[in-house]
Amino acid sequence: MQKSLPRFSLQKLVQPWKSLDWFLAISVVGLTVFGGLMIRSTQLNADYTDWWQHWLTGGIGLAIALAIARWRYDVLVQWKWIVYGITNLSLLAVIFVGTTALGAQRWISIGGFHVQPSEFAKLGLIVTLAAVLESRTAASFPVVLQTLAVTAVPWGLVFLQPDLGTSLVFGAITIGMLYWANANPGWLVLLVSPLVSAILFGTLLPAWFVWVAGMGVLAWLTIPGRWIGAAIALGINLLSGKLGEVFWNLLKPYQKDRIILFLDPDRDPLGGGYHLIQSRIAIGAGEFWGRGWGNGTQTQGGFIPEQHTDFIFSAVGEELGFVGAISVVLVFWLICLRLVILAQNAKDNFGSLLCVGVLSTIVFQAIVNISMTIGLAPVTGIPLPWLSYGRSALLTNFIAFGLVESVANYRQRLKF
Repeated sequence: MQKSLPRFSLQKLVQPWKSLDWFLAISVVGLTVFGGLMIRSTQLNADYTDWWQHWLTGGIGLAIALAIARWRYDVLVQWKWIVYGITNLSLLAVIFVGTTALGAQRWISIGGFHVQPSEFAKLGLIVTLAAVLESRTAASFPVVLQTLAVTAVPWGLVFLQPDLGTSLVFGAITIGMLYWANANPGWLVLLVSPLVSAILFGTLLPAWFVWVAGMGVLAWLTIPGRWIGAAIALGINLLSGKLGEVFWNLLKPYQKDRIILFLDPDRDPLGGGYHLIQSRIAIGAGEFWGRGWGNGTQTQGGFIPEQHTDFIFSAVGEELGFVGAISVVLVFWLICLRLVILAQNAKDNFGSLLCVGVLSTIVFQAIVNISMTIGLAPVTGIPLPWLSYGRSALLTNFIAFGLVESVANYRQRLKF
């Protein structure tokens, strides 16, 4: 009797990924494909291949993400300190053997490719904090202090590169994960209070006095050892003006220009304010429907330097108009909504915290990047996830996507 050949079964092929969040997967892949198209549009008049490199990196990232989605994410709990050590060692290596470009030392050259360890360090921090917080609630003040101590080491190494944008992302990750781990919201306000105090001290002194007094009251109400906590909070916020000067002096000249000229880019329209001015012109020129793909005057004229990286949203706004821009924002909103749902339905605290860490990263980067292109935030060099060109950033985002899909793939399912 002739044996029949085994039939190809699509169901068996996708069986290992049957519980993935396919809406999230389609959204992420769609943004990556769309990003390549917009990168191509910014370089129509130049002989660059960044657009297909973006797709190639995205394809490799998607393969890695699907492999990670089949792997049980909870194994990482046992490896948290190894992940943390590798993260810090990679950041330390940048200081000694890193490559300098654009005024910062952030890259390591491996086989002719520039790798940015600070991008992958975001994932290292998310995994470590999720493992630290998964068995203990952040409602305990000592746990919050331990979490801040864990964050402080990679944050300091990134700040010294200097990479102000990524250091801010680290702060967003920490605050988001502490909030999800039931930290007192008042403590989170106190964590960012020195930054607010430093800004108010130099811009609006009466508001600074009110803020400092308010932080003292908040500390008295929320921190154990009321008087001691209030005294420490008052002391830190009172010294915020001087602390602001210290941190200001640590910034590079181009970083200072970005912050100053954000408030008034017309002070230096051909220098530090050039990016912001041209980006706003491009987005405004797009009006409602846009000028059409490949037809943007600012984009095709090359008026916005490095538009394929940090300012890719300005190309979307000019060539696809308000409709295209708001569609991109809507997709990011839907991605974030799916991440919240996955965090709520995860089978354990570790998986839930992983989702929230990735959510914090995506939310912060998308808001800051889009805000800086329309003049609502300083230029910080934060890329737009899955759209901006950048191999390290894109691979990091896909690995993060793979982790949350692993959480989805192994979440508890109802059985009737």
